[in-house]
Formats: sequence, structure tokens, C-alpha cells
Amino acid sequence: MKPIFAVGDVHGEMTLLDELLENWDRERERLLFVGDLIDRGENPAAVLRKVKALSDQTDVIVLKGNHEQMLLDFLENPTEKMHYYLSQGGMETIQSLIADSLDKKMTPEGLAERIKNEASELIDFIRNLPLYYEEGKYVFVHAGVDFSKKDWHDTEERDFFWIREPFLFGKNNTGKVFIFGHTPVQNLHSNGSSGIWVSEDKTRLDIDGGAVFGGELHGVVVEENLITKSFSVKK
Repeated sequence: MKPIFAVGDVHGEMTLLDELLENWDRERERLLFVGDLIDRGENPAAVLRKVKALSDQTDVIVLKGNHEQMLLDFLENPTEKMHYYLSQGGMETIQSLIADSLDKKMTPEGLAERIKNEASELIDFIRNLPLYYEEGKYVFVHAGVDFSKKDWHDTEERDFFWIREPFLFGKNNTGKVFIFGHTPVQNLHSNGSSGIWVSEDKTRLDIDGGAVFGGELHGVVVEENLITKSFSVKK
């Protein structure tokens, strides 16, 4: 297996992403993002463009997060979904995609149409993102999987990028080690630490350092049977 450099939830933090990627050995390591590139943060559109450009140039794995799905849901049904999407950090994404998005005359439908027209390549990129990536004993996923399924591959699509407690604290009998984001580690550490969280049974590794909330942006290098390096950057 080629070593994988896995990056936690970026949420628009372009400066932190650039800083973290200084640690990526692009000749030796395959780059992977666990999703939630967008919403909130410094410049979500710049992050999307950077990651898409990297994936066009080299073999990069980008997984779909719930925030990518929320953008797609808004574009599909703008009137119904706009209020919720904006409340979840969508405003920063829209503003970074469309320069004059605050024009009060623009309807939700008008905004959605402009995004679809002016950022069509980015939207197509998001739409086609996979839900998980499996390599050897490791599974990379945005939120987790459903351990109640006989085969975790049969997890409902929504759960791959939304699930929390049943995955975080359920019994893992899959024989796999899961590396994921979605749940900020501060919510899992009893002391509120922004360090990487590891489950008691050592089969789940949360790398969402809550960077956009003042925490850290994490990167880990995963090799055949172990995690060999970890990096983190913060504001």
C-alpha cells in the first residue's frame, strides 16, 4: 500500500491547508481528504479549487462530507433548503463562489442557478465524490458507518456523512480501522483537547480537529499496518 496522507475537515481554512500540506511528501504519499472542505472558514471556494486542482494533477482521494451534500441539497431545492444551509456555514461558501451574492434582489433560485452556472466544474466535482475509501485494514470515511449492518458496506448513504454516536461508541466487529472526521474531537475528549481522538479499542481515529472553531487542522500518514506520522496546524 502506498502511504496515505489523510487530512481532516478543512471547512474553508485555506491558509491552514496550505501550511499543513507543506508536510505532505507528494512523491511518496497519496493525499486523502475526509470531506467537509467547505462552509464556514476563510475561503471555502479557494479550498475547493485547490483540492480539485490537486486531484486533476495527481492521484488524490476526496470523500464527500455532509457539508458538500448540504450544498448539493441547496442547489437542488434552494427555497426549502436555503435557511438551513446558511445557518450551517453556507453563507461563506456562497459568498466565495459568487462575488455579488449579497444582492438583496437575488432569490434563492437565482443564487442556486448562478452557482450552478458559474461554478459548474466545482459542483460536478463535489457531486461525484465517493463516500468512503478502503485500503487494506483501513477505511477512510467522513462520519462513520453503521455497525448494526451485517456488512458495513451496506450503510445508508446519509449515514456515511452524518452518523455519530452509534459509530463512535458502538462495537466494531468489522476487523477494520476507521479514520474519519465530522465530529470535532473537542466533543470527544473529556478535557476539550483538539488533539486526535482514538477510541478505547483503537479501531477509530477522529482527525477532525475543529480547525474552523479555533482548534487544529490534522494530517496523519497511514502506512501498511500503522499510523507513522501526525501533523497539526492552528491559527
